[in-house]
Amino acid sequence: MMDEKMQEALNKQLNAEIYSAYLYLSMSAYFESVNLSGFANWMRVQWQEELAHGLKFYDYVNERGGRVVLQAVEKPPSEWDSPLAVFEHVYEHEQKVTVLINKLVDLAVKARDHATNNFLQWFVSEQVEEEASADEVVQKLKLVGDDPSGLFMIDQELGQRVFVAPAATAEGGTE
Repeated sequence: MMDEKMQEALNKQLNAEIYSAYLYLSMSAYFESVNLSGFANWMRVQWQEELAHGLKFYDYVNERGGRVVLQAVEKPPSEWDSPLAVFEHVYEHEQKVTVLINKLVDLAVKARDHATNNFLQWFVSEQVEEEASADEVVQKLKLVGDDPSGLFMIDQELGQRVFVAPAATAEGGTE
């Protein structure tokens, strides 16, 4: 059985992951509204990833005999000043998620909950990738500045991104 504080913290993280998905779907809608379908695609793939992350927390709490308690999801913003502003928001958001994951790891270590600590290590690695991915686009957007042809090229590149579901683990969850 899982520690009550750990269960509550994992439920909060489940909510944070669903909020992240909602945020990225809002960003996708913004990009669709300004005719940047490649950027919209990147965000839609990110939406799918965040939903998968939320389901990992959902499944894990259930696998440990805990109780999933869903909470209201905060309304995300829907307007940004530019594609660069959107991706700077993504980068900042992923940094906040990294802090949340690290706090969960700290809690698991303090509670001597080795199973949860092990489970969370996937997210620790994932956050390195998430931050790097967002920062890469931020840096490209800074390089092209106001050049429409550069923005078009980035839009084309981001349109190629596809969702790859996390691999299943031996325990039946996802990796």
